[in-house]
Amino acid sequence: MNAVTIFLSLLPGFAWLLFYLHEDLHPEPRRLILMTFIVGMAFAFFAIAAELFLNPLLQGIGIMKLSVISLLVLGFVEEFCKFNAAHLVVHHNPAFDEPVDAMIYMVVASLGFATLENIGAVGNLQNTQTALLSSVFQVASLRFVGATLLHSLTSALVGYFWAIGIRDIQPKRFLAIGLLIATVLHAAFNYLIINYGNVIYTVVFLAVIGFFVLSDFEALKRRAL
Repeated sequence: MNAVTIFLSLLPGFAWLLFYLHEDLHPEPRRLILMTFIVGMAFAFFAIAAELFLNPLLQGIGIMKLSVISLLVLGFVEEFCKFNAAHLVVHHNPAFDEPVDAMIYMVVASLGFATLENIGAVGNLQNTQTALLSSVFQVASLRFVGATLLHSLTSALVGYFWAIGIRDIQPKRFLAIGLLIATVLHAAFNYLIINYGNVIYTVVFLAVIGFFVLSDFEALKRRAL
């Protein structure tokens, strides 16, 4: 993997990271942001291992690969891993002191998670040397408006419910709601990709989610004023 392909595989995650960090009125410590991003990448390995274990297990009990149930189970695994990445790093950190921070750190962890996936997706193209750079650019572009954005949006929603749960001293209840919503949206996105493959459908789907996520950001920022 040369420098250009590495850059293109990293670009979607870092581009969205810069966008979301501008949503924070009080910037978080850079070291903590970096740590959360790296731990998010590390937890992607846990998700991959879990999926490798679960896929044959689900098929063994009659659940077809890429069926709705399978997509829901695997979607939950990824959402749960992203939450645990953020929680592990910031839960007891004094910098985690505003409602919107839950959304920020969830997004950072998710982008680390998605970046590792992007590296894997680009790495799979190394076997096809013909027009490699154009293929890498195409994959990076699709993941910028697709999987990478999805990960950030669903994790932001989990972060919103995490913040509400902390506020109402019912973190488990609200986290369960957030993870359920994120899992359903994650599975729905994958279902659209698998069964329709039309970028327009997925872009519209993500745009609708994005509208609500930005509204949630604004609601939590107002609580910090």
